[in-house]
Amino acid sequence: MISVKEYKNLGKANHGWLNANFHFSFGDYYDRSNMNFGQLRVVNDDLIDPHMGFDTHPHENMEIITYVREGAIAHKDNAGNKGTTKAGDVQVMSAGSGIYHSENNPTDEVTNLYQIWIIPNEKGVKPRWDQAKFPKSPVTDVLPLLVSGRDEDAGKGALFIHQDAAIYGGNLVKNTTIKHPIKHQAYLLVSNGEVEVDGKRISKGDAAAITKQSNVTIKSLADSEILVIDVPSR
Repeated sequence: MISVKEYKNLGKANHGWLNANFHFSFGDYYDRSNMNFGQLRVVNDDLIDPHMGFDTHPHENMEIITYVREGAIAHKDNAGNKGTTKAGDVQVMSAGSGIYHSENNPTDEVTNLYQIWIIPNEKGVKPRWDQAKFPKSPVTDVLPLLVSGRDEDAGKGALFIHQDAAIYGGNLVKNTTIKHPIKHQAYLLVSNGEVEVDGKRISKGDAAAITKQSNVTIKSLADSEILVIDVPSR
């Protein structure tokens, strides 16, 4: 079953320097019928003005993944980790027993990113942060694995999280068709372009919640960029 969530219907918050769009309840946007998608708690589609960002603040017991779509994001935390993640690349932070961090846009352009929170399967772990660059070449058959905590994905080069979940992502040139397997249930994000997911048209900024399916067929109607987040239902 596929349910499409359109960008225009996302929760909204504009703080001047930050234009945020919420796929699930977050901050001042609250809808008790739209709290999460299984163990996927947050997907925020954020636009951050140049040289602006989030001052130092705490997190705990959450797996926080940032996928940069345009621009870059700079991270710094109280564990001594720091780095800059650029468009098409990913950073992960296991907040675990507690961590303080800041994030800001160090560039002269607006940064667009997805911030993704996944509920961990283990609480109180040692906090950690990591980042990785991934190939930008177009996908022809299989979406690259970006993030995973699944046993079967050990050694595949994915960034690690504490959950039986995985995130795939990549670029599809127009008229590319792929078949993507689903272990649990999947939340598909269209970062750019337009695709058909089992015949349902999904445009830039939209999402598709996919349940009770073992696979899905994705066809790009234009040059597109997509993410697929595969998470347990509970």
